[in-house]
Amino acid sequence: MLLWTQTNRHCKKPPSALSFLIYTLLFTTAFSNSVLAINSPAAFVSKKSPVNIMAAKTNNNTNDSSALRELKDTIKSQAAEIDRLKNELTKNGIVAVKKKVVVPSGGHAHGGAADNEDILDYKEKSSFAIAYERVPWLAVFLFSLSFTALIMNGFEHTLSKQIELAYFVPLMAGHGGNTGGQAVGTVLSALSAGIITRQDAWKVIGKEATSGLIMGVILGAMVGPISHYVMGISKHVATVVSVTFPLLSTIASFLGSSLPFVCVILGLDPAVIAAPAMTSFVDVTGLLCYFLIANQVFKAFGLEL
Repeated sequence: MLLWTQTNRHCKKPPSALSFLIYTLLFTTAFSNSVLAINSPAAFVSKKSPVNIMAAKTNNNTNDSSALRELKDTIKSQAAEIDRLKNELTKNGIVAVKKKVVVPSGGHAHGGAADNEDILDYKEKSSFAIAYERVPWLAVFLFSLSFTALIMNGFEHTLSKQIELAYFVPLMAGHGGNTGGQAVGTVLSALSAGIITRQDAWKVIGKEATSGLIMGVILGAMVGPISHYVMGISKHVATVVSVTFPLLSTIASFLGSSLPFVCVILGLDPAVIAAPAMTSFVDVTGLLCYFLIANQVFKAFGLEL
């Protein structure tokens, strides 16, 4: 209004409506800016006293100390929990070693758990004690191996006609033992670890026998041609070798996977019995199959025996 009065002194005309509106807008804008400046956070912060600033810093330091203290307590509690778990695992590991068996317990072993003490005391046993336990079984299997001599004697006429068959007798025996030994080791490891039980016997035996057949086919397809084209063996004998390998591998895998379960059912120690029993049976049955197949192959080739 003062501005309007001064203007009127110099100007005889009354102010127009447009000029009045402009002055009103300028006044309103100046008033709003002053109010915002007073209520702004910057102004509020600028009005803080040093006492308030120190109090805020003290509160922040207190909060940081509390958070750090809680973190330290959490770390200590976790470390204590880790130590407790380590102690429990150590104790459980000792108990597990004491309770470890060749075959899983829980009613599946049928007396197999009685041999656990012998296994745990193996380190303390003398050589004489070990030999005393194993000699009876080895004597039984040695007696069974004498059947191989009877088989060789029964097919002496065939060997005299086809002396090349004798070259592969050690090969057949060694391959049967190797194949059966793989099956025995696999099944014993799975039994001792509790991966399989007696209820899985037929499934495991079928799987191992099938794998033995596949391995025999592959190896027979390799050994037969090599023996004929590289070693100079006659075609009919090489054919006998190729045909015998699949059957021998299947028998060895079947016996190697089934004998551990038989020992478990009878309450015997499969670690002591399964492997030598498998070797003896495979040698006898493998040699018998070898000569029987040879007779049939020779007849197919038109050879007189």
